[in-house]
Amino acid sequence: MAQIRALLGILIALCACGTGQAASLFGDQAVLDVTLTGPLSLVAKEARKRPEHPFELEVAGQTVKVDVRMRGKSRVKFCGFPPLRLNFAPDSAAESVFAGQDKLKLVTHCNGGAESEQNVLEELMAYRLLSVLTDFSYRTRLLRVRYVDTDTPNREAVTRFGFVIESDEAFATRIDGEPLLVRDVTRAMLEPAHAALVYVFQYLIGNTDWSLVRYYDDDFCCHNGKLFTVTARNYYVPYDFDMSGLVSARYAKPQPKLRLRSVRVRRYRGYCTDHFVLREALRAVAAQADDLLRVAAELPGLSTKNRQKQTRYLDDFFAAARNEDKLLKEFERRCL
Repeated sequence: MAQIRALLGILIALCACGTGQAASLFGDQAVLDVTLTGPLSLVAKEARKRPEHPFELEVAGQTVKVDVRMRGKSRVKFCGFPPLRLNFAPDSAAESVFAGQDKLKLVTHCNGGAESEQNVLEELMAYRLLSVLTDFSYRTRLLRVRYVDTDTPNREAVTRFGFVIESDEAFATRIDGEPLLVRDVTRAMLEPAHAALVYVFQYLIGNTDWSLVRYYDDDFCCHNGKLFTVTARNYYVPYDFDMSGLVSARYAKPQPKLRLRSVRVRRYRGYCTDHFVLREALRAVAAQADDLLRVAAELPGLSTKNRQKQTRYLDDFFAAARNEDKLLKEFERRCL
């Protein structure tokens, strides 16, 4: 019983940390309307060197100067509209909702169709699902962005959903931790309860595009995740969920070695871990079923068809989780 109480205490702490006053940008989940004006066509062409260019960001009647460049890896190969990075000069946004921000990732639509915009919302859903489970997750803010391309002044402005992601620096400050830059990570290095929670979350959303090893062209661990240290404990915090089954982007394909017919097919990819810890993580996720399903039900902009589709996908997990022993046996058979 003492071990159970201790582990539950850790899981509760993971969900309860960082409850102080949030920065205004991420302290509200309402859709934020903005206009981003600048040489978008030029930015999209500069896939190799990726220099910054001056843009203007209009929000709530205020105009903020911001430098913008292309970012990302896989999406740049598949997408006609690139993901962007916004770089705010000190105090440039002092009187706006972006006050105090430095560099922010802006997740954009991949291409022009409605399906691509729905994928943005589905990826946002993944971030918000993780935020239900633990505060050791990146915060997000949904934007409705009007893009004005000054390189093609005769082209009509387009408006699409996008979202910004809390920076590593802001996240580290919020959790009172610091980034951990190492080339390799072992199971013993990670806080076990949180690691198990992340493993189960990745299975929940059908994500296999992540790992606790370095990507081939990265200097540090890990693939689609960052490590942070808090009071001598190390936490793996994932990001980039566009290849997950929950999002199921048109360009998303499973790794050939996994032999999965679709990214919608779930596959456990976590480290082999203590059976008791993994069971408690599974129970912690299953216990949040109502709140997790509420994220899907209330996400702005999602079409009725996709809302129903994603709800069914999540429901399939919760149905499987009711047979704990069977699902845990699958996890432990597939663990790395």
